[in-house]
Amino acid sequence: MKFQMRLDSFLKKNRIIKRRTVAKEAIEKSYVRRNGQPAKPGTKLNPGDKVEVRFANRTTTLLVKEDFSAELISENPEDHHS
Repeated sequence: MKFQMRLDSFLKKNRIIKRRTVAKEAIEKSYVRRNGQPAKPGTKLNPGDKVEVRFANRTTTLLVKEDFSAELISENPEDHHS
């Protein structure tokens, strides 16, 4: 059986978001996407998945590695122009 990890646990384990409860709230508010799609806190991640996290001033895109560590793919500042 292939090992998977919950999205909220992945964010906490890799210190993207320091507390799992805060990670859960961010996911529920649609600040986090898996492979470009909205996700739920319990969404199972697989190696190779891409996770996008939208912060107040930037969007960070991460690649889920085989050991469920995170590899930074990109970090783009938010454009606040209309």
